[in-house]
Amino acid sequence: MTLALILLLLVLILVNVPIAVALGLMAVVAMVIAGGVGALPNVGLVMFSGATGFPLIAIPLFILAGAIMNASGISTRLVAFASAVFGFIRGGLSMVSISASMFFAEISGSAVADVAALGSILIPAMKKRGYSSNFAAAVTSSSATLAVIIPPSIPMILYGVMSGSSVVELFVAGIIPGVVGGLLMMLVAYIWARRNNLPMEQSFQLKRVYTTFKEAGLSLLLPVIILGGIFSGWVTATEGAGLAVVAALLIGGVVYRGLDLAGVRRAILECGHQTAVVMLLVAASALLGDFLTEARLPQAIAGSIMELTGSKLAILALLNLFLLVIGLFLHSAAAIILVVPIVMPLIHAIGVDPVHFGLIVTLNLGIGQQTPPVASVLVTACSVAKADIWKVTRANLGFIGVLLAILLVVTYVPAFSLALVDFFYR
Repeated sequence: MTLALILLLLVLILVNVPIAVALGLMAVVAMVIAGGVGALPNVGLVMFSGATGFPLIAIPLFILAGAIMNASGISTRLVAFASAVFGFIRGGLSMVSISASMFFAEISGSAVADVAALGSILIPAMKKRGYSSNFAAAVTSSSATLAVIIPPSIPMILYGVMSGSSVVELFVAGIIPGVVGGLLMMLVAYIWARRNNLPMEQSFQLKRVYTTFKEAGLSLLLPVIILGGIFSGWVTATEGAGLAVVAALLIGGVVYRGLDLAGVRRAILECGHQTAVVMLLVAASALLGDFLTEARLPQAIAGSIMELTGSKLAILALLNLFLLVIGLFLHSAAAIILVVPIVMPLIHAIGVDPVHFGLIVTLNLGIGQQTPPVASVLVTACSVAKADIWKVTRANLGFIGVLLAILLVVTYVPAFSLALVDFFYR
């Protein structure tokens, strides 16, 4: 029966049924087969309870904070400051894109929001300065994927809810890999700029750095306020998300006066659209999780893999390969919701820290955002740059290589991601 249900899911996805609807239909069919039509009255209750967990409130709030930043011009100020700092380096605009993405990730937690907000500013500017459309889209797309590693991260919130892990510890685990990944991407961008003899944007001017810092100063306080509150224990991740919205409204709307009613309306609509997609997935996954728990399918899969090999390193390699393949075809939210409940018994059985595995999952699915056919972040960047997705993918290989290198280090050197977690929380 399990194989038939998986085939049903694949068929529904291939005929373009939305993934959330396909998951829900598969779960309902499974519940009817297992418990008869008497199980149907529970469908609504299970979906409601699954989508109303307190940690999930952080998702729409972080999305709204990012939308307000974009609508109020905060992102433009951040780009100007990054340009003043990195513009004197060869290939400086690409480094501006990477550094701005790392900062924007600390507010929105969404790679798609990152590339949509910053790409519309930076990609046209890079093209005017002689960067190819393909490279401009590639660097913007890959640096936006740092949003799934650097806190706050919406995929990490989903993983925390699905696995029962601490969201705050997941956030802390992503700091070192995210920063190192950003620096390595800057190195790749610099090498590319040297090979293509791109000019420096401008000479370094301390006065310009000071001026742009002054203009963006309050914006730079946003991650300090939000992440400082979360990591110190003053607020939970969900409360920190609410704090992000209030801070973005005050700074963007009251101080900078860059937000009008039309901008607020656009931000709310964007937030509502993205939240609806994620929450429908979460509600459908609750049904599937209920069936999997009763059928004990995750435990059966874990037992089968343990019979195949007892090596932790080999199992992690198999899981990485599996997640990379899943990432080719599913969005990160859908993949987390579908896969995590199935593999967690195996993770516990081989003694892998759930927080460590959470970073492995988010990195794998972040790479999936850069690899067709789905590649949601890459497609968004290509749309902004008006570039061919396959040509951009070729230009993107160096940055994808950075993400793969970070994934391997995170997988096989747990201290790389867990050092800060152990230091502060354990």
